[in-house]
Amino acid sequence: MKIIQLKKDLLSEIDSLKISGKKIGFVPTMGALHAGHIALVSQSVAQNDITIVSVFVNPTQFNNKTDLDKYPRNLKKDADLLQQVGCDLIFAPEAAEIYNAEELDNRFSFDFGGLDKVMEGKFRPGHFNGVVQIVSKLFKLVQPDRAYFGEKDFQQLAIIHHMVKLFGLSVEIIDCPIVREDSGLAMSSRNERLTIDQRKKAVEISKVLFESRNFAAQMSPADLTQWVVDKINEVPELEVEYYEIVDSTTLQSIDDWTEPAVGCVAVFCGEVRLIDNIRY
Repeated sequence: MKIIQLKKDLLSEIDSLKISGKKIGFVPTMGALHAGHIALVSQSVAQNDITIVSVFVNPTQFNNKTDLDKYPRNLKKDADLLQQVGCDLIFAPEAAEIYNAEELDNRFSFDFGGLDKVMEGKFRPGHFNGVVQIVSKLFKLVQPDRAYFGEKDFQQLAIIHHMVKLFGLSVEIIDCPIVREDSGLAMSSRNERLTIDQRKKAVEISKVLFESRNFAAQMSPADLTQWVVDKINEVPELEVEYYEIVDSTTLQSIDDWTEPAVGCVAVFCGEVRLIDNIRY
């Protein structure tokens, strides 16, 4: 397994792979890898000749500098995990290798088609601008045939699909199911920041979401939304930032159950912000 930090070295490697006709699978990450990431990588290894993983904590998608500073980083640990599952190449650049000063100082502009106005976009202004900025850059560098994203970041995944369509990119986006701990807690790099007691409390997020499906037949989306918020907020140290039941394609709130629906939640457990979702 190779670890590459410079764009010129990556491009040279990609040129050789393309000439030899290799199919490239790509998993973009910010490191602090867990079983959810490894599931994406394993699927890529099974479906492609070469699997490339990027490990890059992207500064332009953080609207909270403290969150950026505290984001866990351990490239050696990540590399050990990736080698075990058959990753062929890690691209782990420094920020200066990806962005110039102007790009860091000015928000990237993109037509989200309204997908950025709800949920994460409402509470994390500029977040998805940064996501599209870095993913589009990485796609141009890696030139993958397939790219793998987890459904835990449901809104991000919808935006990636929109970006690929809008830019006319040839990459196939593979949606991968949420990977959960045995307790039901959605796997997240941020889970590393939870204390033992907080982790036990955070499990209640997924428990409430799973339980809420039992009431969808009797309650309107609006009433069920309030029920979920109230149940989670009953747990000490948990505070719901938002819970919205939305159309799974447009991400707009729904008034009835005629559309395919997904419930998306963001919850603070102490200072740690966690997201999850459930399909109805």
